[in-house]
Amino acid sequence: MNGPLNSLALYGRYVATSLRAQAQYPAATLMLTAGHFAATAIEFLGVFALFNRFGAVGGWSFGEAALFYALVNIMFALADLLTRGFDVFGTDFVRTGNFDRLLLRPRSTVLQLIGHEVRLSRLGRLLQAFAVLVLATHLVPIAWDAASIALALWAVAGGVALFAGILVLQATLAFWTVESLEIVNVLTYGGVQAAQYPLNIYAAWFRRLLTFGVPLACVAYYPVVAILKRPDPLGAPDWLLPLTPLAGFAFLALSFLAWRAGLAHYASTGS
Repeated sequence: MNGPLNSLALYGRYVATSLRAQAQYPAATLMLTAGHFAATAIEFLGVFALFNRFGAVGGWSFGEAALFYALVNIMFALADLLTRGFDVFGTDFVRTGNFDRLLLRPRSTVLQLIGHEVRLSRLGRLLQAFAVLVLATHLVPIAWDAASIALALWAVAGGVALFAGILVLQATLAFWTVESLEIVNVLTYGGVQAAQYPLNIYAAWFRRLLTFGVPLACVAYYPVVAILKRPDPLGAPDWLLPLTPLAGFAFLALSFLAWRAGLAHYASTGS
């Protein structure tokens, strides 16, 4: 049977195999994790330097910006942890012909790529983001009641779906070319940088791009405004704010439609 439970069990075996492989080199894994923690900590120091120099930016305090930073980096860290196969699809599967092997197996290619590798080193960014979340909670009077916690988890789920969708689109492009896919980094790493600041500090055209093009604002900005229980400077109604993470799941669904189109286009290497 290839039902959902069977697929989930197989995914668990993929993850266990990946973790066992990394456990063979614990020092390397720890150093890579520490490296990711340090690199993202330096990014956060840049946010601190900005607010330390100019004070409030666009009506937002450093503590509030820290909450934006923490949630969007948690989203990206989880997506990066779970979608390694799509991230390296062009170079490790299409260019080498290894994707043909995936097609021969009686399993979904999506499941196989998601389970390709779970990199523990990505926990460095995740841990650093949680540390910033604790800092933000001490700097800003956030009422972490059940509703706020549920909204934060809902936003993170939508954000993981959004970033996963971006990586699926990156993999889909590899059906046509495996060159110059670095342009997708504008949407991934560039998107993380853009979403960790309040939306109202940007120009109107960029706000529209982050809302209706690649809906990063829907999974980061609007939920955080709702968590902080403050009116949106851009005028979005309060009832809309908790619904916006749905855009992340819609983006992922569209990305998988593009993936299916790319898969139909794929021509085997014959290797």
